[in-house]
Amino acid sequence: MSIFTISLTTVFLLTIVGCNNEAADSKEQMKGAVPLGSEITLEGELPSLLTEGLSPEEKAKLTEEILPMASPDDPTPEEKFEELREKAKNGNAAAQTTLGIMYFTGQAISKDTSGKILSTDPAKAAAWFHRAALQGNADAQYNLGLMYLMGQGGLTKDSVKAVEFFLEAALQGNADAQNNLGVMYHMGEGVEQDNSEAKKWYAKSAAQGHVDAQTNLEAVE
Repeated sequence: MSIFTISLTTVFLLTIVGCNNEAADSKEQMKGAVPLGSEITLEGELPSLLTEGLSPEEKAKLTEEILPMASPDDPTPEEKFEELREKAKNGNAAAQTTLGIMYFTGQAISKDTSGKILSTDPAKAAAWFHRAALQGNADAQYNLGLMYLMGQGGLTKDSVKAVEFFLEAALQGNADAQNNLGVMYHMGEGVEQDNSEAKKWYAKSAAQGHVDAQTNLEAVE
């Protein structure tokens, strides 16, 4: 039975794009048409599959249509991150949730008390999820439930609290939370074992197309 999939998904406002000479050299060595998904391209370039046989003018026109040049007035990734952080500090629940995800996944740079750069910062993630969860953000509630379930981010492992946050998110229609709540009832973890409740939540999640919930529903019937 499939249980507990971490689903920290949202649109990252900070996109890190990098390239190096080795990547450029590899690109130069490629011959002929290559599958669209396998070619290494630099930022602002189009894959050769799209530009093969085009004149310089045609290539420039296609590039402009598909990859419009950024305006000098567009904010930098750092500026976007600072804007996101300010929104989060000012109480924007969506920004708080996104910031939590960025700290959890390493999209945001953080340092410990000694100044060492951390690859991820679950503690900061949990703090931002908690702020957003208290405002009713379903994604934050679900993510915080997972962190309590697994004892991450300095949180004491607590199945009861996990169930509480899963329930809050599930009542708002979060399919992942509904599936996980079904699992908790199915297993009797953090709540009294109840196959009837498990089936109810599996069914709600499955109705939204959640594959794991569909499998779990078949298992409990």
